Amino acid sequence: MVLALSAAITCGAPIVESEIVDSTDVLEAVAVTASNVPATLGATARIVTLLDSVKIASLPAQNVNDLLKYVAGVDVRQRGPEGAQTDISMRGGTFDQIAVLINGINISDPQTGHNSVDFPVDLSDIERIEVLEGPAARVYGAQSLVGAINIVTKKPSNDVNLRAEAGSFGYVNGAVRAGLKTGRWAQSLSGQVSHSDGYSRNAAGGLNSDFFFVKSFLSGVYSGNNLDVNYHAGLSMKDYGSNTFYSAKFDDQFEHTAKTFVALSAEGHGPMHLKGSVYWNHGEDRFELMRGDESKVPFNYHKTNVLGADVHSWFEWAWGRTAFGAGLRNEGVVSTNLGESLPAPDGKYVKGLNRTQYSAIVEHNVKYGNFTLSAGLSAMGVALAQKNHFGLYPGADASYRLADNWKIYGSYNSSYRMPTFTELYYSVGGYQADKNLKPERMQSFETGLKYAVNGLSAVASLYYHIGSDMIDWIKDTTLGDDALWTSVNHTKLISLGAEFGLRIDWPVLLGREAYWFRAFNVSYSHISQNKVLEAQYESMYALEYLKDNLVVQGDFHLWDRLFLNASWRFRNRNGYKPYNVTDLKLSWFASKYQIYVEANNIFNRTYYDFGYIPQPGIWVKAGVKWNIDY
Repeated sequence: MVLALSAAITCGAPIVESEIVDSTDVLEAVAVTASNVPATLGATARIVTLLDSVKIASLPAQNVNDLLKYVAGVDVRQRGPEGAQTDISMRGGTFDQIAVLINGINISDPQTGHNSVDFPVDLSDIERIEVLEGPAARVYGAQSLVGAINIVTKKPSNDVNLRAEAGSFGYVNGAVRAGLKTGRWAQSLSGQVSHSDGYSRNAAGGLNSDFFFVKSFLSGVYSGNNLDVNYHAGLSMKDYGSNTFYSAKFDDQFEHTAKTFVALSAEGHGPMHLKGSVYWNHGEDRFELMRGDESKVPFNYHKTNVLGADVHSWFEWAWGRTAFGAGLRNEGVVSTNLGESLPAPDGKYVKGLNRTQYSAIVEHNVKYGNFTLSAGLSAMGVALAQKNHFGLYPGADASYRLADNWKIYGSYNSSYRMPTFTELYYSVGGYQADKNLKPERMQSFETGLKYAVNGLSAVASLYYHIGSDMIDWIKDTTLGDDALWTSVNHTKLISLGAEFGLRIDWPVLLGREAYWFRAFNVSYSHISQNKVLEAQYESMYALEYLKDNLVVQGDFHLWDRLFLNASWRFRNRNGYKPYNVTDLKLSWFASKYQIYVEANNIFNRTYYDFGYIPQPGIWVKAGVKWNIDY
């Protein structure tokens, strides 16, 4: 959809031809975080997928997890709806191999990637979502083995946003966001509560996919003459029936998670641009194999704490822009079963582990004519008990503008990832972990071509990933149904992939404002991997990669202020039956409110993202959003 026109519709402004601005030009000018120095989307030497606030408003999704389903290069595997538990990865990797950030602050969970995408933000908080595919150690640190997702929140303003929804399976959702700007200070606070009875039942007829979620997010900004200060705090609490998530033998599992995020960052203005951040992430998790009955099977309890600090600086001189920085991140867990025995147990928390990761980077960016180069080196290490790891991870991104509308690019990047606490120590309930697992390492080569002209943009890319010591959970099926899942390092995993994307804004391309077909998007991702397990072994994650992912979308102006978004997704996962899903969203935009009805999986397809857990059939929601300025 044309960006300026869509923004006018959202706020209820009259639609006039002078407001039609090419969305390609607007989006290309957005500053994104693909390197350690500021760069616009059009100038960066890597391909970054951008979901802006206008696109977010049009899609049939009300949470970040579901939004990412419409990015072809992203693999979203759900065990429950509405983000109850979602595993997100990219390019044939696993959910533990991506970095997850809010405003550039890493909120990835060292216990398990299952909890990393417990986002505290409501959609009304989000300015845009940046998706960077491939190793990104120079920018986002060690966790970004196959990519990173960075959520950028809106700057607070004097307004109030309200949302109310209801739908299938007893679903209700309410959210509010309020902002206040006075002088140099601006703050906003949001809250969201949602509930559903769930779409399935256990053998006894009870609820086993129900959920109750609470989210809250505080964001603040101080804008000074020589210093800008940003701070945020987030809370995400979830209670949900986890069906047969972790064992097919038990159909009444349950999980409780609670996560808090606090961060403070400051950036100075001047010849030496300096930015520093400190943050604290805290998580608590309780897993019940048999819901509500600890007498039969003890519950698993975990607490994690992450303290981190980063400092980055860059300066401009005759030969380009040079950046350098350093980071320190301490990760700790106390648990009923993860880690080593504690010398002084704290109640049920009898085990624990602590490790410190450190990093330093240097990067140089230069632009000469039509040629752009960003190259750098990351030094990363970890201290864990008596085990230490240290490595150097280089990377370079280059692009050349062949003509006004054509750009070719190429890159080489590398990174590593430490095993999660679960991969190292989870040895209960049919699992046997290996505490001597090695860190994973990744090298990536990528090349591509991009074309952009008024109303039309296209990009095609080809990449080659070399993964060493990749971690997976595998089972020897020759040992019977009771065989243990064991965590192991694969020696090497080679991935070859290709991606293609095309976007057309018909009113701009054809010069006709009243054209009813507003926009068309198609994106496709294909991956092949050469690692094949012996016949008797079954893989839990690493080899169940998404081979083909095709997303087709259309935005339509039906009548007056009535708009329709139609989305079709085809997914072919290695080891699973391919499926396709169609989603629709019908929206009416008025001056201060929006009324919408959305339907996911309108043809009621039966499909599986993980194991033998069926995903919901048709799910219909209706809602209204209000916006009040003051």
